Amino acid sequence: MSHDDAKVSFLPKTLYLSLAGVRLDRVRGGRQKYKRRMEAENTAYLGLTLPPPTKKPLTKIVSHLLVAEPEKIYAMPDPTTPESEIKALTTLCDLCDRELVVIISWAKHIPGFSSLSLGDQMSLLQSSWMEILILSVVFRSLPFQDELVYAEDYVMDEQHSRLTGLLELYLSILQLVRRFRRLKLEKEEFVTLKAIALANSGQEQEHARALTRDQCKSLYSLSRPLSLLVWVRDESADDSMHIEDVESVQRLQEALHEALQDFEGCQHPEEPRRAGKLLLALPLLRQTATKAIQHFYSIKLQGKVPMHKLFLEMLEAKV
Repeated sequence: MSHDDAKVSFLPKTLYLSLAGVRLDRVRGGRQKYKRRMEAENTAYLGLTLPPPTKKPLTKIVSHLLVAEPEKIYAMPDPTTPESEIKALTTLCDLCDRELVVIISWAKHIPGFSSLSLGDQMSLLQSSWMEILILSVVFRSLPFQDELVYAEDYVMDEQHSRLTGLLELYLSILQLVRRFRRLKLEKEEFVTLKAIALANSGQEQEHARALTRDQCKSLYSLSRPLSLLVWVRDESADDSMHIEDVESVQRLQEALHEALQDFEGCQHPEEPRRAGKLLLALPLLRQTATKAIQHFYSIKLQGKVPMHKLFLEMLEAKV
């Protein structure tokens, strides 16, 4: 077994195959619909054009992230089945599984991500996938009042969430929605924060000091780029994963943070603290993702609903 094989042997096999470009329909136990999904999601990036100019030219990275943003996703719940806890959980588990495939394809289009080692790509995705999923739900839900848009055709309010046993998760995500709504989160900021959430999930190293939310409050007012803000962390975060090439991951982090800071300086010069305020929401995002992982893992233990292979492997790897 090679060093790289040994390094990734403990990580989800389906994630490894997806990143390595192996067609899952040719792997024993692989599903034909993964073939269709991967082809459809990769095709979605072809033929995309840059968005129309905003007030001022965007940074190259932000423009690239806008182009790489996946198309809308649909849950397609069975309309003939009465609404119930089982139906809601089955719909969401299937949706998470399909969105994971999209996230893997999306991550490959983040400038600098594909140049990381395969093991480090897997580690970052394994650590951050639920944060990315939740941030996407949050952004889709911004125009709605007290409703969560899990997909374009699947919206849940408080009553629906209570009836399906998802009230606690609903309230946690809604807290994030309200926070970003107050900040009037823009799409350019959303796509950049998603990439930052992915890159920031790397293991903390000796020469990078982790900042808690309280420590960051004294720093967010600074208008110049802060490399220390790369390490905005939640005190309860799991930093047990291994990053092999720390310097490469840090370069990715710094490039994304600088892109956010440059965007804010160009588009919102009247708000010098805006980038810091956005970054201060990341610990809450991580806490919410942790709750979601725990909730879906408890569902897995109860055997309430079937879970597809990729979602199941990624879920188990987080616990």
